[in-house]
Amino acid sequence: MIELENVAHSYGGGELLSDVSLKLVPGSFHFLTGPSGAGKTTLLKLCYGELLPTSGRVGLFGRDLRGMSRDDIARTRQRIGVVHQDCAFLDHLPLDENVALPLTVSGRAGLSEEGNLRELLAWVGLTARANALPPELSGGERQRAALARAVIMAPDVILADEPTGNVDWEMSQRLLTLLVELNKMGKAVLIATHDLALIRAAKAQVAARVLRIKDRRLHLAGAEL
Repeated sequence: MIELENVAHSYGGGELLSDVSLKLVPGSFHFLTGPSGAGKTTLLKLCYGELLPTSGRVGLFGRDLRGMSRDDIARTRQRIGVVHQDCAFLDHLPLDENVALPLTVSGRAGLSEEGNLRELLAWVGLTARANALPPELSGGERQRAALARAVIMAPDVILADEPTGNVDWEMSQRLLTLLVELNKMGKAVLIATHDLALIRAAKAQVAARVLRIKDRRLHLAGAEL
């Protein structure tokens, strides 16, 4: 579904990623690790077409990213759910409307989707908070709302950038459970994280590959994880 072949990416004349190859196929589960500034967020942005590679090829669902128009990329992104590290919401809209924004933007909002929205809020445990404004939400509630928003378009791929970075261990486990459930439904999942305890917990539940960015390249992490 998403394929990076010998991809490099540079910032300000300096190469951040080099010779990176990765395939995200249905039902795969990957963790992406590495020190701050190593390029984890950049790699995720390459995976959903936010950035173009300096060299190499990015394929999105069988199409070369370089040959796609902005409209093509926008349509393709409907098949990719992204949980951003900053969890940005529109503070004047209640939670349920924030979660439904991708439907609204794509013109799919309507009665036929209201049942799906209710089910999704129940799945992430936020039914009782549907009318709350984002500033009223806890960190864990914001993260679960971000995950709900990322999957409301029924994407094939879930990309999450440090989804448990600002929540406690109990909430981290709850978010992990939701991501594992999505994976068992056939979704490809890629999580960028510093949290090695989370990775160990996931490997007890799902066949996850752990990748590490080191010296600008992507490596398969060893058994010490």
